[in-house]
Amino acid sequence: MISEAYAMAGNAAQEGGRPGYEGIIMLVIMFAIFYFLLIRPQQKRAKQHKQLIEALKVGDQVITAGGIHGKVAAIQENVVTIEVATGVKIKINRSSVVGTKLEQ
Repeated sequence: MISEAYAMAGNAAQEGGRPGYEGIIMLVIMFAIFYFLLIRPQQKRAKQHKQLIEALKVGDQVITAGGIHGKVAAIQENVVTIEVATGVKIKINRSSVVGTKLEQ
C-alpha cells in the first residue's frame, strides 16, 4: 500500500512539469503585494513625518498625537513646548507632533 502511494505521488509530479516553481512564483507574487500595499506606503508616511518634525519652527500651529492643538512656543532637541492657551504651555516629545494646521 505504501509503495503504491509513493508511485502515485511520483507519477503526479512528472505529469505537472516543473513541480517546485509554482510555490516560488506564488511567494514572489505575495511579497510584491505586501511590499506595494503595506511596506512602501508605511515608509512614505514615516519619511513625511520625519520631514515634518525637522521643519518645525516657533510659531507653527501643530496637532499632537493626543489631539491637542496649539502653537509652538519653543523647540529643544527632543522636546517641543506648545502654548495651548494664553499663558498655558506644555512640553511634549518632538515625535508626538503628527501634523500642522493652517492659520485661519
